[in-house]
Amino acid sequence: MSGKANFDQMGFRPGQGPHLGASKVRSKDTKGTLRRIGRYLLLQRRSLWFVIICTIVTSVLALLGPYLIGQMIDDYIVPRQYEGFVQMGLILLGVYLAGAVFTWIQQYMASSLSQHTVRDMRQDLFDHYHGLPVQFFDGRTHGELMSRATNDIANVSNTLNQTVVQLISSVLMLVGSVVMMLSLSAWMTLITILTVPLIAYITKKITKITRQYFSQQQKYLGEVNGFVQENISGLKVVKVFGRETKSIEQFREINERLRVVGVKAQSLSGSMGPMMNTMRNLTFVVIAVFGGVFAYHEVITIGIIVSFLNYSNQFSQPINQLANQYNLFQSAIAGAERVFEVLDIKPEHTEGAPSKPSQPIKGEVVFDQVNFGYKPDAAVLKNLSLQASPGQMIALVGPTGAGKTTVINLLTRFYDIQSGRILIDGRDIQELDKQELRSQIGLVLQDAYVFSGTIRDNIRYGRLDATDLEVEEAASLANADTFIRKLPQGYDTHLNAEGSNLSQGQRQLLTIARAVLANPAILILDEATSSVDTRTELHIQEAMKTLMKGKTSFVIAHRLSTIREADAILVINGGEVIEQGSHEELMKRNGFYSHMYQQA
Repeated sequence: MSGKANFDQMGFRPGQGPHLGASKVRSKDTKGTLRRIGRYLLLQRRSLWFVIICTIVTSVLALLGPYLIGQMIDDYIVPRQYEGFVQMGLILLGVYLAGAVFTWIQQYMASSLSQHTVRDMRQDLFDHYHGLPVQFFDGRTHGELMSRATNDIANVSNTLNQTVVQLISSVLMLVGSVVMMLSLSAWMTLITILTVPLIAYITKKITKITRQYFSQQQKYLGEVNGFVQENISGLKVVKVFGRETKSIEQFREINERLRVVGVKAQSLSGSMGPMMNTMRNLTFVVIAVFGGVFAYHEVITIGIIVSFLNYSNQFSQPINQLANQYNLFQSAIAGAERVFEVLDIKPEHTEGAPSKPSQPIKGEVVFDQVNFGYKPDAAVLKNLSLQASPGQMIALVGPTGAGKTTVINLLTRFYDIQSGRILIDGRDIQELDKQELRSQIGLVLQDAYVFSGTIRDNIRYGRLDATDLEVEEAASLANADTFIRKLPQGYDTHLNAEGSNLSQGQRQLLTIARAVLANPAILILDEATSSVDTRTELHIQEAMKTLMKGKTSFVIAHRLSTIREADAILVINGGEVIEQGSHEELMKRNGFYSHMYQQA
């Protein structure tokens, strides 16, 4: 796949999760995928050349062994000539011991090569995730995305660890075996390689069938991971609503789809090994029969027959090994394609002009006739216009789904508008670099998220160069300092995954402290106090008054009592501003806002 794909081409559409009933997924570009994996391998040129050299030495020693065995039989065993027999035996022993040593070195270096390669792939994927637009993640489950970074890359790792060496070794052994056999007997060589066309035909047929099943297997595995992740994260909700049985039934359905396609993929690819073993055994029979006839007529010797039996094994073994590894190879190709699908999606920081503001943002924000919809045929905002002067507190209120959070998504350029303009200090935000724009915006969401690590590190996430004193001052402003110091290790208390050892209110206080430390020009509070008790909310409101001084603030709140002091309240309904003014002005109008306030 060349260039950068868009969401529609890759099937990543905003608002859509995995489609369980999808049709069969075929490999898109196997050669292209192999070339891209090859480019990653070339980043480890030194290790790659070391593996190649070790493989060449190992193959030469392996080819030398059967020849020496044949010489021992013809020169020493058949004529009962014991002079020099022990010396030849020691030479043969040395050849096989040297082969074992080089094989160990080869496997060690191959493992190192594969691990370095998949490390680079995994790092590129993780880096690319951070560069993708938010709409990409809104359209996929977390488990499915995690599966690409874990299961899919693990399949590539397993294949590289085994197949790279086997591929090089197989070519050398195939060519070397043919050369050695031709040097011994052309007729016996011809008889030995007669099975090759049949092997190639069987392999081609099975390849065509199994590739699509391995692609499906990886896709359904991602869906299983996504479903498990969602149910574990929302386990309390599942239990409260008594939906355990329903979830189990849904998982059984998804799991069954994975089982069906897995059986098809594994059974078909697994049949190649036994088929190759059967072909190898038939080759042994043919060599024994024809070799016996030729030896009887003194065309070849017994030693040559024994050498041919060994060489025929070395000739068929590479094919047999690759056949046994075929399912792994197909799974790796499918996994690599899924990784490259993501890497081919255009990152958001390359979309638009990379210019940076020439001076710090003051905070004047204007929405001018903005239209937007998450889907082209479903508008969420319609000709929305609003203005916020520097330092003003603007409250956005309205029913669920009215478009309040969408306003925030557009201001932060998580999504880009379809028409109209959004201006900051008179400049269209489409002309501003996204990273620079977001560095001037502080965001506190309703769903407070903290990372595993210490409390100090979580607050410092707002500004990485902040000193310990600055971190503690920010926590104090957010009224988080008191509860933090009561913890066993204080600011050095280590948080579990997603901060499960803190209450929801405590996690919210940490995210507020993080925003305080960042000290942005524009502050966004999306239901920031909705998860704390009334007493804590009062403390936060006092801290927010200090925090919001000199900053343009947008506050989304369902508890309308928290935004009475806003400079302007914008009532949004159906994607339009239907009322705006101060709390007192809106209450006097006895309109939509007044009705909402009285019902709250």
